[in-house]
Amino acid sequence: MAQQQAATGKVKGTDGEPVIGASVSVVGTSRGASTDGEGNFKITVSRNETLRISSVGFNTTDVVYTGQKSVDVILTVDNKTLNEIVVVGYGSQSKKEITGAVQTISYKDLKDLPVTQIGQKLQGQLAGVQINQTTGRPGQGMNIRIRGQLSVSAGSDPLYVVDGFPITGSIGAMNPDEIEDISVLKDASSTSLYGSRAANGVVLITTKKGKGSGMSVSFNTFTGMQQVPMKGRLKMMNAEEFAQFKKESFEDAKQPVPAEFQNPSQYKDKNNDWYGALLRTSPITSHNLTITSNTPKSRTSLVAGVLDQKGVVRNTDYQRYSLRLNSTYDISDKVTVGFNLAPQLVYDNTPRTDGDRGTGILFNALHTWPIMPIYEADGKTLTKFNRFPASTGNIFAYANWVRSADQLINETTATNLLSNAFVEYEPIKGLKVRSSMNGEILRTKFFFFNPSEATSAINTPIPTTAASIRENIENLSWLNENTVTYGKTLWDDHKFEILGGYTNQYFRQESTRIQADTYADDRLPTIQGAINIARGGTNSGVQEWSLTSYLARLNYNYKGKYLFNAAIRSDGSSRFGADNRWGTFPSVGAGWVVSDEPFMRDLPMVSFMKLRGSWGIIGNNNLGNYTSYALINNTVNGVFGNTVATGAAVSSLANPNLGWETTQQLDLGVDINMFDDRINFAYDYYKKNTTNLLYAVQIAQESGFGNFNDNIGEIKFWGHEFSVNTKNTTGKLKWTTNANISFNRNVVVALAPGIDRVYGTFHITQVGKPFGQFYGLISEGMYKNAADLANSPNVPGRSTVGSIKLRDINGNGRIDFGGNNDDRTIMGNPFPDFVYGITNNITYGDWDFNIIGSGSQGNQLLVRHIYSTANLDGVFNMVEGAKYRFRSEANPGMGMYGTTVGGGNVTGIERDWMNSRFVADASYFTIRNITLGYTFTKPTKVYKSLRVYTSCQQAYVFTKYWGGPNPETSAQSNGQGDGGNLSPGVDLSNYPVPRTFTVGANFNF
Repeated sequence: MAQQQAATGKVKGTDGEPVIGASVSVVGTSRGASTDGEGNFKITVSRNETLRISSVGFNTTDVVYTGQKSVDVILTVDNKTLNEIVVVGYGSQSKKEITGAVQTISYKDLKDLPVTQIGQKLQGQLAGVQINQTTGRPGQGMNIRIRGQLSVSAGSDPLYVVDGFPITGSIGAMNPDEIEDISVLKDASSTSLYGSRAANGVVLITTKKGKGSGMSVSFNTFTGMQQVPMKGRLKMMNAEEFAQFKKESFEDAKQPVPAEFQNPSQYKDKNNDWYGALLRTSPITSHNLTITSNTPKSRTSLVAGVLDQKGVVRNTDYQRYSLRLNSTYDISDKVTVGFNLAPQLVYDNTPRTDGDRGTGILFNALHTWPIMPIYEADGKTLTKFNRFPASTGNIFAYANWVRSADQLINETTATNLLSNAFVEYEPIKGLKVRSSMNGEILRTKFFFFNPSEATSAINTPIPTTAASIRENIENLSWLNENTVTYGKTLWDDHKFEILGGYTNQYFRQESTRIQADTYADDRLPTIQGAINIARGGTNSGVQEWSLTSYLARLNYNYKGKYLFNAAIRSDGSSRFGADNRWGTFPSVGAGWVVSDEPFMRDLPMVSFMKLRGSWGIIGNNNLGNYTSYALINNTVNGVFGNTVATGAAVSSLANPNLGWETTQQLDLGVDINMFDDRINFAYDYYKKNTTNLLYAVQIAQESGFGNFNDNIGEIKFWGHEFSVNTKNTTGKLKWTTNANISFNRNVVVALAPGIDRVYGTFHITQVGKPFGQFYGLISEGMYKNAADLANSPNVPGRSTVGSIKLRDINGNGRIDFGGNNDDRTIMGNPFPDFVYGITNNITYGDWDFNIIGSGSQGNQLLVRHIYSTANLDGVFNMVEGAKYRFRSEANPGMGMYGTTVGGGNVTGIERDWMNSRFVADASYFTIRNITLGYTFTKPTKVYKSLRVYTSCQQAYVFTKYWGGPNPETSAQSNGQGDGGNLSPGVDLSNYPVPRTFTVGANFNF
């Protein structure tokens, strides 16, 4: 046996720069090492053994060791990233061979972004994927839509698949540091193997696996401060301005001015900023440790993370503890086994911040009179309750929202365990038989307590009735998948791969909810401490579904340039009707690598060109678990004589033919790389038709029911996606740019028979029009004078000089509100004309700089809170712009707000009749992240390399939106969602998205 000795060496790139973290291994042994911050390595090797040097982005190089003192290696750049392996459904393909619309982002593209959610890392990075942060609540708010997919009643979130397991929840709480790469499948060809769950697109997440050789340890940490910028905050009246407004209102109405408003200057420098008082500058800290240990027979990766985030609203606390262990073992040359284990604990306490005046303290704070004190005269003790005499126009009672934020408990503790195990057997070369078992257990424990001296609702006197809610939810999901894959190349030119599979998935949810009130002592918020258990809010339930599937796929290419694939999946779902259990979802795709043709040799600037197209049918089974069944209500009472008897009654009709929503999709695309891959361009055109929409069809009342769940209607989608990646400079100064822009459109083709429209909260979905449009009256300013009022359509008995002027759409000479033939019309669009993103990465020596931006153009928001913050009756605090309202013909204001004279009979039109004054342009461009870093490449006794950096997230928002700090927001009145598909784009002053300044360090040991 040859004598081993210690060999040293250095690995550089062709530009002379050291290659950090390159893998150096002795072929055929378990010996390995990696290069340090200066490209140096040390390894034990014998003469005539072969060293293999590899690194991402470089061609692998083998060097025979002959006893030389130093093994110096130059790695050449692998410009042909087309051979990069991309994760697709149930397998992987080289990038060159993909015929569908698939985009992939790797860990190296995301690792330097110090954010807490995966969605935040992806913003602006993917063509055709719109990601909005609708609320700034820690761990929440990321709304992801692929190619603008929508539905009337079914869900629109993409399917998330983690290490091959379609999870049942969201990825909002997942630790981003666990991720190796993400593939987004957008067209039917790439998603059809997920069948009835694929219509909204599929996001494949691959977590970190052990690779290379030897052991490596890295530790990433950052800490920072979060704050809400002043720019963008809604401009409300201060105390002096509000008192002046009230004084003028009484004077204009020729009424006595109450003493509280006779001298507005008394409130100068005595403003009570209720909204600002709820905000704070808050810390955030994250630590992540990654350990990989690899031998020729095993590969192991462990990632442990801790996140502690204090929110920018008082009493907000979010903590996440995560661990992921991934291991793979080669038992023999033919058998490989592996398992992944990922436990997680999340604690979240956020006061009821989002929603309208019934649930949202931020919404309420905007409305509270700024002359009402936050603190008692001592300047330290919080007031309990504020109410001015009725003579001042104050008809609502206001709690102290700062006290409410501090005392309301609204906490959720979630424990989650995600696990996978597989065995793979390769009896002959190319044939792989694989069986896997996947499991997910999620337990959430929710506790809400409203003490007697706090509330989240306006006009609730203090002390109020103390109340609590306890809700425990347990989710169990398991999936068994069995697949056979065979790949072979015949006669050197014909390459094919065949996949067949059978899968079973089951889900069960158990929930228990107890609502109690009337506590004798706020310090004992237990169930026993409550005098009353609220039956209406106390319940328990079980939800179950199961899915059985068969799937198959064929991939074929000839000479690597003529590409073809076909796939099919058949799903049997418990969610479908008894007579319509199975759905089949086929797809085909084809591609032509034009650049491999001889005639392309005359165009040397084109290094790669591929034309591709695909067609397929996919489904959406987010219909609810028992929608097809006749449901029973067992809380019905009946009276027989003088006796009340409990009973049960059918509450909905069964539909045994109820099925999935079906989307038929066509995709045409081209990929072009130019100038030796210095410029990479991709374009996709898609067209989708979604039919069999789930809809509650109205039926004759004689049936005893109001509606019947059925599959009807059709929506058409189409769009264009462009992306370009460029290497602007190479060498010591490297500068790359990635940019994308997407145009998504939709139109409603049909709804139910005899029905041409569906109403949302402030929206309409109408045949022949885009989905979910803002619906109301069109404002045309104010009636300037008596002649203008007399000669214009108006509201008889209510319109007056200075009141809002509205457009007569139906042409009957007056303004009507209500019914299908009134003067309401489409007054705005919550969906953008286009969305876009741009990323620039610059490195110079050991310095690195990154800036990411994304934007949306042409979308609008409905500023719901001005229903009350611009209520000219003055019962709430007012937006600053109301100072410039109509007061007289000589003082008409700026045309936005009308007269206060006439009371609710007049001002109620402007307030209660939804009109275009509520709609605002919400186009924006946000600089998502700016990072500057420096890497210490010289190893020390402590580390091999160290990168330190400073970063700013949500650095600046360029927008003309005036309704609040977040032009991406969307909310529903209870603060529990984003409004859904029928009612998107409503601003209720949700939790603001903070600007975050961080400093961090990445250690490699």
